[in-house]
Amino acid sequence: MTMHPTLQRAFANHCALKVISGLNNFDTARVAATVKAAHHGGATFVDIAADSALVELAKGLTNLPICVSAVEPEKFLSAVTAGADLIEIGNFDAFYAQGRRFEAEEVLALTHQTRALLPEIMLCVTVPHILMLDAQVQLAEELVKAGADIIQTEGGTSSNPTHAGTLGLIEKAAPTLAAAYEIARAVSVPVLCASGISNVTAPLAIAAGAAGVGVGSAINQLNSEVAMIAAVRSLLEALEMSVEVRN
Repeated sequence: MTMHPTLQRAFANHCALKVISGLNNFDTARVAATVKAAHHGGATFVDIAADSALVELAKGLTNLPICVSAVEPEKFLSAVTAGADLIEIGNFDAFYAQGRRFEAEEVLALTHQTRALLPEIMLCVTVPHILMLDAQVQLAEELVKAGADIIQTEGGTSSNPTHAGTLGLIEKAAPTLAAAYEIARAVSVPVLCASGISNVTAPLAIAAGAAGVGVGSAINQLNSEVAMIAAVRSLLEALEMSVEVRN
């Protein structure tokens, strides 16, 4: 599987930054603002809902690689035809509040179905944080065997920070950081640490073994494009500092 050169470099250098607009976000103005922030802030790639119109919108705003997310494999087809560079089974956080769970068997089945439909495109799969850590590691290994090129961790919705400020940010990221640490040691593909990540915890994700981070609400919930771009740049600076420390 050939990875987009931009992604390949960023993953190899452990500094990939994915900006997420949201699997259920079909608001063109909000998606456009998130894509612009990613582009002008220097992100590595963007993650939008698997929708052909949104892909066309994003491609008109940036030359960054475009990832599309869905939990229904058939939704990827039109998005890939529209020009998506990679696809992702994930953004499960959007469903947990509705009481929708994703167990290991379903995620593995979705991966097999997706690979059958689209055998050639780069595929990222999220490991649900509702699983015990050892089960997350086992699933990650099975997903790679099933054709996943990138594994993503999550966990922001399972954390319950009790402190404000920096300590609270670390508490919020703890579940996804723990998953990244365990999974990165078990698989040979890049691990993307997402859900609950901030500029404080992005370097911790890299130290844990992740090749990059995915950030959504810390950027897409801001109310101005200037603030969104600043947030992306802050994350990028945090990642670049962690790379300097590694080297």
